[in-house]
Amino acid sequence: MTVYHGGYKAVERPEIRIGRNTKDFGNGFYCTVIKEQAQRWAKRYNTKIVSIYDVRMNSSLDIKEFKDMSEEWLDFIIDCRSGKPHSHDIVIGAMANDQIYNFISDYIDGVITREQFWIMAKFKYPTHQINFCTEEALKCLKYRGYEVVK
Repeated sequence: MTVYHGGYKAVERPEIRIGRNTKDFGNGFYCTVIKEQAQRWAKRYNTKIVSIYDVRMNSSLDIKEFKDMSEEWLDFIIDCRSGKPHSHDIVIGAMANDQIYNFISDYIDGVITREQFWIMAKFKYPTHQINFCTEEALKCLKYRGYEVVK
């Protein structure tokens, strides 16, 4: 499998990023199988770089995969964005982009119901992310190079 990471520089040696509870699947190194999505991530910067990796999954790792946007997916994102840690090495699933996250915030704040969240969320284009959450998970990545986004 090939994955992409969008940023402002090539990342030959990925590392776990510790953030401010603003990531869907917690701290880690985020990639996607959707090249265009990585390009969108990179376009936030002056220098636009997409790093490319081959992935060889290690079956002994704890891998949590959300096949679609489900109740479990929503609850997991709410927990992660609230600072609750998890024990998974790798988490895979749809991304709560800015629009989706606004809906999640509205749900958390009681502005909309869970049912209203799902009605609004289902019309958004598909997204994908893989979070490599541990040092052991990062060993699954083999750097292949990078591309400059025009």
